[in-house]
Amino acid sequence: MNTIDFTPLYRNSVGFDRMASLLDSALRSEQGSAGYPPYDIEVLDDNQYSIALAVAGFDRSELSIEVERGVLTVRGKKQDDQSDRKFLYQGIASRAFERKFNLADHVEVTGADLSNGLLTISLVKEIPEAMKPKTIEIKGAGNVLEHREHAVESDGDKAA
Repeated sequence: MNTIDFTPLYRNSVGFDRMASLLDSALRSEQGSAGYPPYDIEVLDDNQYSIALAVAGFDRSELSIEVERGVLTVRGKKQDDQSDRKFLYQGIASRAFERKFNLADHVEVTGADLSNGLLTISLVKEIPEAMKPKTIEIKGAGNVLEHREHAVESDGDKAA
């Protein structure tokens, strides 16, 4: 397996230390899952996303969604079919699966819906107020001089 050199990224950025391990684990999990079930990731708005997984043949009770330490995990496990059904051809997959998605900081799962064989998971990125950009006022040198003049006048008043 090829490794990626992140040295150029580290030269002019701060705080991306774990990016290499995230990409490494993402590449490994993609190879292991063999693309099942297929999925789409859609950007709905600046801070809203959805993930749609094609889970035809799975019932709600056979699916689970979990978020732990920034990793969204979707699992599917078919219940044992007790019927005596005989297939000439079975193209609808019924095998168990586990699909993982690494979530960026402040991305939260807001809901999930199963409709027409698609499991759609809604996500939103909510940046805390403390992390939003803020404008810092730059004071001019005149303000500093005025403050010093007032301080000198105050000291002169005390001497008189």
